[in-house]
Amino acid sequence: MTGPVATDAASDAAIAQLLLAWAPRQRWFAHKGSSVHLRRLERTPLDETGVAQLVALTVRTGRPGEVDTDADADADADAETTVYAVPLTVRPAPDESLAGALVGHLPDVDGSEAWVYDGPHDPTFTRALLGLVAAEEGAGSPSFGVHGTSADGGLPVPAGASTKVLGGEQSNTSIVVSPPAGSGGTPLIAKVFRVLNAGDNPDVVVQTALAGAGCERVPRPAGWVDGQWTAPDGTTAHGHLAHLTEFLAGSQDAWRVATAAVAAGRGFAEEAGELGAATAEVHAVLARELPTEPATPQRLSALADGLAARVAWACTAVPQLHEVAEAATARVQAVRHVTGAPDLQRVHGDYHLGQVLRSAERGWVLLDFEGEPLRPLAERSVPDLALRDVAGMLRSFDYAASAGAGEGGEEAAARWAAQCREAFLAAYAAGTGVDPRVPGSAAATLLAALELDKALYEVVYEARNRPDWVRIPLGAVRRLTS
Repeated sequence: MTGPVATDAASDAAIAQLLLAWAPRQRWFAHKGSSVHLRRLERTPLDETGVAQLVALTVRTGRPGEVDTDADADADADAETTVYAVPLTVRPAPDESLAGALVGHLPDVDGSEAWVYDGPHDPTFTRALLGLVAAEEGAGSPSFGVHGTSADGGLPVPAGASTKVLGGEQSNTSIVVSPPAGSGGTPLIAKVFRVLNAGDNPDVVVQTALAGAGCERVPRPAGWVDGQWTAPDGTTAHGHLAHLTEFLAGSQDAWRVATAAVAAGRGFAEEAGELGAATAEVHAVLARELPTEPATPQRLSALADGLAARVAWACTAVPQLHEVAEAATARVQAVRHVTGAPDLQRVHGDYHLGQVLRSAERGWVLLDFEGEPLRPLAERSVPDLALRDVAGMLRSFDYAASAGAGEGGEEAAARWAAQCREAFLAAYAAGTGVDPRVPGSAAATLLAALELDKALYEVVYEARNRPDWVRIPLGAVRRLTS
């Protein structure tokens, strides 16, 4: 829409008030339960009509009930300043088809009315976003603007596509892009990054590198949207805002496939072996295509420091862990004395069964290379031990076995998980030449420490959020420290 609702400072203030009430209730908002205070709002139209807009919402979050003042704006040690990407559409009249996506109504902004909607649910916004990538065009200003890029040799963006937001996602928003029936186009999925971080997002960098090397274990890219906005410190930040890739229609995520097998009393060892081979393939391509670093004694010592800190943190948070504290500390301190460790390289970073799809045509396909979304982007882009991904998947087998088996099936679940573990590691070793099953080897020492680290985090998480599940990681901690 044109006119004052889309552009002037008064409407910025009105929209900011809407968003401060609406955003903390959304799944992607990372600081639920905290006080939320506006620091900055930047807004730019993405199309000529001005209906489709992108907002960079900078907020400071702190203690619940905190009253915001200039004096405490940056002094509170518990406060955190975050920039959120908030796609919107701003319309001069209500749209009943978007009633479920209404952010709010502005009854009087300089003499006009406006209805504000959650952009990913509005075809006007998604057309504008897709158009930036297809045409490789930009919008906005040097201080806050966006630009679309098509991936070299990537999939085309279909014209006239229909779109639908996927449910259930936590930290981002994904939009399925379906080409018109009979067009022969490839379905795509657009992932909108909700927390804006300066720098290249590893989901874009890593998947593009893998696909560019001919690896079919990741979705094929179509393009991305990057841009610039004002960072919390007032400087101009640059980074990715959205990523557009192939959507594998008809595929199933590995978590559902695995838990269904447990519930039906079926083994999963064959599939786990195939997954181990796929993981090895991806790690090998990443080591070849992106920079690696040697695992020096200094790097291993720093890793051991971090692992030891996790042990201390977990034992403080869950006193039940004190019984294994000494053995856990010894397990992670052993990392300091490892020789012959594999080089550090780019990895998945948040690897589990929910990050893998089963495609009838391509087998296992890996997704979401962002790494742990709450870690700083700079940390997620640093080369790491590939065995961290292995540890994550082993823990996921353990969870799938217990979740699928239900109460009373602990022994069967343990056998199921052990079979998956053996098959996965055997195939991974065959594909990489790194076999963590060899007692006393560098890989065995590192994997044991990394798996323990993951399990300790899980114990604390479950104790705080799902006490009935704490038995799953607690059993793993005891196994890993015995």
